[in-house]
Amino acid sequence: VQLQASGGGLVQPGGSLKLSCAASGVTPNSVAIGWFRQAPGKEREGISCISFSDDSTFTQYSLSDRFTISKDNAKNTVYLQMYRLKPEDTAVYYCAADSPNWPRIGCRWRAQTIRGEGTQVTVSS
Repeated sequence: VQLQASGGGLVQPGGSLKLSCAASGVTPNSVAIGWFRQAPGKEREGISCISFSDDSTFTQYSLSDRFTISKDNAKNTVYLQMYRLKPEDTAVYYCAADSPNWPRIGCRWRAQTIRGEGTQVTVSS
């Protein structure tokens, strides 16, 4: 499985950004794909994930009012739409893949989780 994240950039506080994660080498319905982020000096933080098997999703409660995950099955691509961005959202955002039931266990990072490329998101005026 290869995961390529894109869509990061510089955005002003209160702005929006949509990240994309394109997956290749996956078998349809065999994965869930999600997003993590890591800011300098901080722990990795799980955001959200979505299953290609049953469309189930999970999003961290603290972010669920501003971040929305979706997917395009035909493109094997997962999106993270982010609204009302804050400076504390500044981080490298990584996409990751795991088993199809991953949302049911809260998209928890584990040994089998495959991490893809990251994309930098900077929220600043």
